Amino acid sequence: MTMKNQKIVYYDDELNDEFSRANIKPKKIDAKYKYLREGLLNKIWQFFVLRIVVTPFAWLYMKIKFRHKIVNKKVLKVKTGFFIYGNHTQPFADAIVPHLLTLPKTAYLIVHPSNVSQPVVGRLTPYLGAIPLPGDVASTKNFISCINKRIAQKHGVTIYPEAHIWPYYTGIRPFKETSFNYPVKLKVPAFCFTNTYQKRKFSSRPKIVTYVDGPFYPNPSLPIKEQEKDLRNQIYNCMKERSKLSNCEYIKYIKRGE
Repeated sequence: MTMKNQKIVYYDDELNDEFSRANIKPKKIDAKYKYLREGLLNKIWQFFVLRIVVTPFAWLYMKIKFRHKIVNKKVLKVKTGFFIYGNHTQPFADAIVPHLLTLPKTAYLIVHPSNVSQPVVGRLTPYLGAIPLPGDVASTKNFISCINKRIAQKHGVTIYPEAHIWPYYTGIRPFKETSFNYPVKLKVPAFCFTNTYQKRKFSSRPKIVTYVDGPFYPNPSLPIKEQEKDLRNQIYNCMKERSKLSNCEYIKYIKRGE
């Protein structure tokens, strides 16, 4: 799996270390933040930005830079809204891959507030499906209402449960069951996608092959918290198994002291 000119990165904490180079001061998401932008002009603008500009660009970018391939996308053809969980290994690609996975449905992504805090790009990301995490009680109500509506509209909501970006990481980091309360409460299916890194013949940069799996369902015979844990374990174990299909390490991560 070792590659020529392989970069080494040392880490301390799999749950909390962050390796994104972005240095953005996040704004607080309060009651004034508009989670739902439902007016006709907003819908036209979203269609233009998302379907005319971003989706073709996303496909081209992923093909040129990563020779991107999606395996088993057909499982996402469901008649309900759903949640989809992925491994967080690219600062930019992770924002656009969900749009390629869920077509023709719109992909919405639960994101850190920093994603909507930049002066220019931050104004566009909500039209690309960004749903920032709330900062207080009032915004939490709006946040939940937004998610409920997107699921009722039969769209997909993407969550990166690892929370922090580790570029080109080929394993699956431990993650908590907190984010799995959404499909449990709304009683909708959950899916996962695993971005794997595989060798290319004529480039040192690996290609990305994305494997989609599911559906996974909460076990209604269990208490709510146990349903969340069970669903988390189903998806985590599936992603761990898929991650074994990576066959190269562009960046090697080593825990300090080991």
